[in-house]
Amino acid sequence: MTQPADGAGTELELLADADRRARRWTEGIGSPGRAVFPAEDALATLRRRVDEPLSDRGHAPADTLAMLDEVVGAGVVASNDPRYFGFVVGSTLPVAAAAERLVLAWDQCAPAFDNSPAAHVVEKQAGRWALEALDLPRSAAVGFTTSSGSGAVVALTAARRDLLARQGWDVDRRGLIGTPHIRVVMSELAHVAIVRAVRVLGFGLDTVERIPVDEHGRVRTESVPPLDERTILILQAGEVNTGEFDPFADVLPVARAAGAWVHIDGAFGLWARASRSHRYLTDAVDLADSWTTDGHKWLNTPYDAAMLILRDAQALSSTMNSDTAYLSGDEDAQKNLTLELSRRARGISVWAALRTLGSAGVEDLVDRCISLAQYAAEGLRAGGFTVLNRVVLNQVLVRADTPEQTIAVREHAATAAARTNGCSTPPTTASDQPETWTATAERRSSSEARRGSASWA
Repeated sequence: MTQPADGAGTELELLADADRRARRWTEGIGSPGRAVFPAEDALATLRRRVDEPLSDRGHAPADTLAMLDEVVGAGVVASNDPRYFGFVVGSTLPVAAAAERLVLAWDQCAPAFDNSPAAHVVEKQAGRWALEALDLPRSAAVGFTTSSGSGAVVALTAARRDLLARQGWDVDRRGLIGTPHIRVVMSELAHVAIVRAVRVLGFGLDTVERIPVDEHGRVRTESVPPLDERTILILQAGEVNTGEFDPFADVLPVARAAGAWVHIDGAFGLWARASRSHRYLTDAVDLADSWTTDGHKWLNTPYDAAMLILRDAQALSSTMNSDTAYLSGDEDAQKNLTLELSRRARGISVWAALRTLGSAGVEDLVDRCISLAQYAAEGLRAGGFTVLNRVVLNQVLVRADTPEQTIAVREHAATAAARTNGCSTPPTTASDQPETWTATAERRSSSEARRGSASWA
């Protein structure tokens, strides 16, 4: 137990104080007195109070904690509140949040077994359970990343390295100058995280081959260009606006026969595979070479926890290997599967969620959210609105009769919510078009546990 230099409280006293404050916050979820989005005066106070010079002698630890709670806390968006209408932000399962508190007390740096046997063993088990829940190849490697976006950077790096190796090019030694051309083929509606990954890796956005989509946002099978062994094909499981799935069963067998590498961006929608009623949306997705998905969205783990999955475990570990004389690890050490060497054990919250929910619990979570989205769509249609998508997942894309009416409704909803301590930001627009808005059904675990309620993000 450590003692602060100024004697202002022991570590255990500070932790107890933090726990009291966190409990008070959690107990207040959904209360009428708490605004979902901070009021302007709270934001002004936040900016003014935080903008202070770095002091010579510091402050009492208890004072710092109090400021974090009372000043900074007033500027927090209550994204785990049932009145939250914002982005696709999942609330946290109580057991996953509690597990994070315990892991924080352990203070583990978790790149490999030697640093943290506990983290290594538990994250390895979490990976096995994730593969089982998603019904993906059980021999695949699972790296726990900060997001599907960062996982995509790793997956596409491994894909390029593997395709170049097939052409006799050792990119590790020879670099990228003069390499055989590697094509990138993806949907014209590819998520911005995928576009960023492609750009950051230097593929060149002007060289990317974009596939036109149908009226539902799925790539048109007949428009997929001829594929070959120098192609990375990127498909989507759950398009961000419509929730639709690319036609995997039509495209993946052709891609595999051509020798192309297929990556699936399944940040949200890949979890539909955990539901017997909805896994048809993902038929043949297991034929891909790599997948990315988030735990902090539909699985409701704390931020940040995502998964990068590669069919060829050795291809991933050899691409990301960071073994050195003072720190070596097995091929399945997380430092050899992800970008981070110094990393927290983010996979433990995934383990806690999966162990607690079980396969039936995950299935219920998916089914219930989709049912809620369909229920909302029916109500919106009955109210005279136009629902633009088929609501196959948990996305609802809506508009009124005219763009002006749609914008007016969105602004009215935001203003009304703000007057009642609701969310003072408008619902999310789709495809950068203000004449539409989207809603996403997600589990609000803390509030549901107490009030049986559900909400939208």
